[in-house]
Amino acid sequence: MFQTSVLASGSKGNSILIRTEKTTFLLDAGLSGIKIINAMNKIGVSGESLHAVLVSHEHTDHILGVGILARKYRIPIYISGITYPICKGRLGKLPQDAQFFNNGETFSIGDISITPFSSSHDVVDGSNFIFQKLNDSTRKLAIATDLGFSSNLLITKLKNSSTIILESNHDLEMLLSGPYPWHLKQRIKGRQGHLSNEQAVGVISQIFHSGINNIILAHLSEINNQPVLAYNSMKNYLETIRHDIKLVVSSQYEPTDLIDI
Repeated sequence: MFQTSVLASGSKGNSILIRTEKTTFLLDAGLSGIKIINAMNKIGVSGESLHAVLVSHEHTDHILGVGILARKYRIPIYISGITYPICKGRLGKLPQDAQFFNNGETFSIGDISITPFSSSHDVVDGSNFIFQKLNDSTRKLAIATDLGFSSNLLITKLKNSSTIILESNHDLEMLLSGPYPWHLKQRIKGRQGHLSNEQAVGVISQIFHSGINNIILAHLSEINNQPVLAYNSMKNYLETIRHDIKLVVSSQYEPTDLIDI
C-alpha cells in the first residue's frame, strides 16, 4: 500500500495525507486540528495513526494546525532548519524537538523516503517534495505547489513520477480582470507566486510519460479560478496525447479519495 489524499487545498488551508502500511503522516496542516481530523475521518483514516507532520513553508495556510496535531498525538514535526525560526512562535510548544531537513538532502519518515527541493515561492526556504516507498522504485509521488514558475529543477525532479499533485492556482484572465489590487495580481503571477492553469499544463507536457497514473490539481484560487476551468485545461491537453490518466481537482472543503500512488 502506498496512498495519498489531498485533505484540503486552497488559500484557506492545505493538508495532504501520505501513507503506507507502516507509516502515515501529513504534508502541512494549514487548517484547524478538528477540520483536519474530520477530513481524515471522512476517508477512514484515524488521527491516532499519524506518525509526523511535515512542513513545506511558513505561510499560515500550511502551518495553522501543525502544533495542535503535534501536541494532540505527541508526534514530531519535520521542517526546514531555516523555516523553523520564522514560525516557531506560531507552532507553540512542541512535544518533541523539531526534526530539521535541508532542501536537496533525502531523509526518511518510517518506510517513506522524502526528497525536498527548493520552491520558487515568496518564503524563506520553501520546499516541494518527492516521496517514494523504500525498496519500491516503481512508484513515485511528486508534490509541487506554491511555486511561481516551472524551473529546470522542478522538471527534473518531477520526471518519472507515477502520481503528481500539482498547483493549478489561477486562470490568468480571471486573475487580471478580477478584484485583487494590481500589486497582488503581480505577486500571484510572478516568479515567486503561483502557477496558472496554463503553466500547470506546461509542466505536465514537459514531464509526461506513459507511467503517470494520477494527476491531482491543487491550490485552486476561489477568486481567480474555477474547478471546471482547471480540469478542462488539463483534460484538453491530455486528450491530445490520448492517454488515460486519472485527473482529479482537489477541494478546499472535501478530501479527495485515497489514491493509489
